[in-house]
Amino acid sequence: MAFIGVALLVAAGLALLIDADAGSLFGMDKEQTAQLIPLLAIGLLIASGMFGRRVRFSSMLGGALLWAGMFAIVIGAYSYRFEIAGLSSRLFSELVPGAAVVSDQENSVTIRKGFSSTFSMDVRVNDARIRMIFDTGASVVVLTQHDARAAGIRVDRLRFNIPVQTANGTGRAAAIVLKQIEVGGIIRKDIRALVAEEGALETSLLGMTYLQTLSAYTVSRDSLKLQG
Repeated sequence: MAFIGVALLVAAGLALLIDADAGSLFGMDKEQTAQLIPLLAIGLLIASGMFGRRVRFSSMLGGALLWAGMFAIVIGAYSYRFEIAGLSSRLFSELVPGAAVVSDQENSVTIRKGFSSTFSMDVRVNDARIRMIFDTGASVVVLTQHDARAAGIRVDRLRFNIPVQTANGTGRAAAIVLKQIEVGGIIRKDIRALVAEEGALETSLLGMTYLQTLSAYTVSRDSLKLQG
């Protein structure tokens, strides 16, 4: 009998979902009725277990409290799902420096400083994932030749005729335009960039030609926040 009751409740729930213009039921609107249906279904299942066989009252009470506790945990976890997701992202960023923590609500990306005291992050350049360093001192995005090849750039066809100053001294670079750069969901297209000579640069740089397209970027202690 309990299963018949549950089936009727499920049918009522489906009817509410299908009929968007359903009226009130016993003074409750459609949303309130839909929220009550799963509670009644669980109640019917618990009642069927109690009366379908002989058990002591203490066992019945213990079972009811267990079901109520489990239901409360599920509802609580669902109610705070966004806060839980944010907390797990922050914990992940602490354990994995450089991992991007994305906030869809703020359209922002937060990155923790790595062990090398730099903000290093995974950046999608064209269709390649490239490790880059946040560098406001670089007027443009700069790629190593290895990363340029990974991004689909024909390095052998480039002209390295632009003088640049790198950590290894003076060198030359070639001008290119990247189809797309993405950092944690913040996408920018047609970004001017340079490809450094072989051996002139150890790690690619996320420079100002990308950063200046953002609404803001802020550095606070050990975290970097990019605002789309």
